[in-house]
Amino acid sequence: MARKIHAYGKALSAVIIAAALYSCNQEIPKKEAPKTEARPEYFLLRPELEKMYGYTQAVKVGNIVKVGGVISIDDKGNLTGKGDYGQQMTNVYASLEKVLKHYGCTFDNVILENIYTTSMAELQKNAAYRQKIYTHHFPTGSWIGVKELGLPDAMIEIEIEALISKEQ
Repeated sequence: MARKIHAYGKALSAVIIAAALYSCNQEIPKKEAPKTEARPEYFLLRPELEKMYGYTQAVKVGNIVKVGGVISIDDKGNLTGKGDYGQQMTNVYASLEKVLKHYGCTFDNVILENIYTTSMAELQKNAAYRQKIYTHHFPTGSWIGVKELGLPDAMIEIEIEALISKEQ
């Protein structure tokens, strides 16, 4: 009886191994990715500057809006709020709001915010201002200390991503 069980076990093992090998050689049918007609929609906040420096302030693909880093500048590219961290932060959020409005969004749609700063201490001192911006919830994101930003004396740069709801 023990020999029969042992022989049965060997045979069963061989069948399992053969089945496993056979199944490894089978191609898994590939599902076709759904075809989307989402084409990037580009938005230039300051067209002359963006063309000169070779960037686009925002790109919408599908229902996601990605806004590249914004610093505190006027329409001619001059730094505003020099030496005043709070003012630079206010200016940056004002520019971000213009981009969001272009897409029919508010800061409630923002799902990601990355803040780059040359002074983490100043960011922490001024962080409460963000409660005026994000009145319902804060997005995910990071605060990143850097040596310098795109213009001398710029102290803060913010990039965001927003999700456009289906109702918009």
